[in-house]
Amino acid sequence: MLRDETIQRVLNFRDDRDWRQFHTPKDLAISMNLEAAELLEIFQWSGSNVDCDETQLAKLRDELADVLSYCILMADVCGLDLDEIMNAKVAKNEAKYPVEKARGSAAKYTELK
Repeated sequence: MLRDETIQRVLNFRDDRDWRQFHTPKDLAISMNLEAAELLEIFQWSGSNVDCDETQLAKLRDELADVLSYCILMADVCGLDLDEIMNAKVAKNEAKYPVEKARGSAAKYTELK
Protein backbone atom coordinates (compact mmCIF):
# COMPACT_ATOMS: atom_id res chain seq x y z
CA MET A 1 0.00 0.00 0.00
CA LEU A 2 1.28 3.44 -0.84
CA ARG A 3 1.08 5.77 2.11
CA ASP A 4 0.36 9.47 1.71
CA GLU A 5 3.90 10.19 2.92
CA THR A 6 5.33 8.09 0.09
CA ILE A 7 3.22 9.84 -2.51
CA GLN A 8 4.24 13.21 -1.10
CA ARG A 9 7.91 12.18 -1.21
CA VAL A 10 7.62 11.47 -4.95
CA LEU A 11 5.96 14.86 -5.49
CA ASN A 12 8.53 16.66 -3.34
CA PHE A 13 11.36 15.02 -5.29
CA ARG A 14 9.86 16.45 -8.48
CA ASP A 15 9.12 19.86 -7.00
CA ASP A 16 12.54 20.25 -5.35
CA ARG A 17 14.07 19.90 -8.81
CA ASP A 18 11.50 22.13 -10.55
CA TRP A 19 10.58 19.33 -12.95
CA ARG A 20 6.80 19.80 -12.92
CA GLN A 21 7.23 22.15 -15.88
CA PHE A 22 8.27 19.14 -17.98
CA HIS A 23 5.49 16.87 -16.78
CA THR A 24 2.70 17.15 -19.30
CA PRO A 25 0.16 14.32 -19.43
CA LYS A 26 1.54 13.30 -22.83
CA ASP A 27 5.14 13.15 -21.67
CA LEU A 28 4.21 11.35 -18.46
CA ALA A 29 2.20 8.77 -20.45
CA ILE A 30 5.20 8.22 -22.72
CA SER A 31 7.53 7.87 -19.74
CA MET A 32 5.13 5.51 -18.01
CA ASN A 33 5.05 3.26 -21.07
CA LEU A 34 8.83 3.34 -21.46
CA GLU A 35 9.23 2.25 -17.84
CA ALA A 36 6.57 -0.44 -18.29
CA ALA A 37 8.57 -1.73 -21.27
CA GLU A 38 11.66 -1.91 -19.06
CA LEU A 39 9.58 -3.88 -16.56
CA LEU A 40 8.56 -6.28 -19.33
CA GLU A 41 12.16 -6.56 -20.50
CA ILE A 42 13.03 -8.34 -17.24
CA PHE A 43 11.07 -11.35 -18.51
CA GLN A 44 12.17 -11.18 -22.15
CA TRP A 45 13.64 -14.49 -23.35
CA SER A 46 12.80 -16.16 -20.05
CA GLY A 47 10.98 -19.00 -21.78
CA SER A 48 8.63 -20.76 -19.43
CA ASN A 49 10.18 -19.11 -16.36
CA VAL A 50 7.49 -16.63 -15.36
CA ASP A 51 8.31 -16.52 -11.66
CA CYS A 52 10.68 -13.97 -10.19
CA ASP A 53 14.07 -15.12 -9.00
CA GLU A 54 16.30 -12.97 -6.77
CA THR A 55 18.06 -11.29 -9.71
CA GLN A 56 14.76 -10.47 -11.37
CA LEU A 57 13.28 -9.19 -8.10
CA ALA A 58 16.02 -6.59 -7.72
CA LYS A 59 15.34 -5.25 -11.22
CA LEU A 60 11.59 -5.61 -10.75
CA ARG A 61 11.66 -3.42 -7.64
CA ASP A 62 13.36 -0.58 -9.50
CA GLU A 63 11.23 -0.74 -12.63
CA LEU A 64 7.95 -1.15 -10.76
CA ALA A 65 8.87 1.84 -8.60
CA ASP A 66 9.53 3.86 -11.77
CA VAL A 67 6.11 2.92 -13.19
CA LEU A 68 4.39 3.77 -9.91
CA SER A 69 6.24 7.10 -9.69
CA TYR A 70 4.95 8.11 -13.12
CA CYS A 71 1.43 7.03 -12.13
CA ILE A 72 1.64 9.27 -9.07
CA LEU A 73 2.96 12.16 -11.16
CA MET A 74 0.26 11.70 -13.81
CA ALA A 75 -2.50 11.67 -11.20
CA ASP A 76 -1.09 14.82 -9.61
CA VAL A 77 -0.75 16.75 -12.87
CA CYS A 78 -4.29 15.77 -13.92
CA GLY A 79 -5.77 16.49 -10.50
CA LEU A 80 -6.89 12.90 -9.90
CA ASP A 81 -7.21 11.22 -6.52
CA LEU A 82 -5.52 7.81 -6.66
CA ASP A 83 -7.81 6.22 -4.06
CA GLU A 84 -10.89 7.53 -5.83
CA ILE A 85 -9.91 6.36 -9.30
CA MET A 86 -8.75 2.94 -8.06
CA ASN A 87 -11.96 2.36 -6.13
CA ALA A 88 -14.06 3.48 -9.11
CA LYS A 89 -12.17 1.09 -11.40
CA VAL A 90 -12.49 -1.84 -8.99
CA ALA A 91 -16.25 -1.16 -8.74
CA LYS A 92 -16.48 -1.15 -12.54
CA ASN A 93 -14.54 -4.42 -12.76
CA GLU A 94 -16.68 -6.00 -10.03
CA ALA A 95 -19.74 -5.30 -12.19
CA LYS A 96 -18.07 -6.65 -15.35
CA TYR A 97 -16.57 -9.69 -13.62
CA PRO A 98 -19.07 -11.00 -11.05
CA VAL A 99 -17.47 -13.62 -8.79
CA GLU A 100 -20.00 -16.29 -9.70
CA LYS A 101 -19.07 -16.02 -13.39
CA ALA A 102 -15.40 -15.00 -13.31
CA ARG A 103 -13.94 -17.11 -10.50
CA GLY A 104 -11.08 -19.21 -11.89
CA SER A 105 -11.62 -17.97 -15.45
CA ALA A 106 -9.25 -15.91 -17.57
CA ALA A 107 -12.04 -15.10 -20.06
CA LYS A 108 -12.80 -11.50 -20.97
CA TYR A 109 -16.02 -10.17 -19.43
CA THR A 110 -17.78 -10.35 -22.81
CA GLU A 111 -17.05 -14.09 -22.92
CA LEU A 112 -18.25 -14.99 -19.42
CA LYS A 113 -21.31 -17.22 -19.16
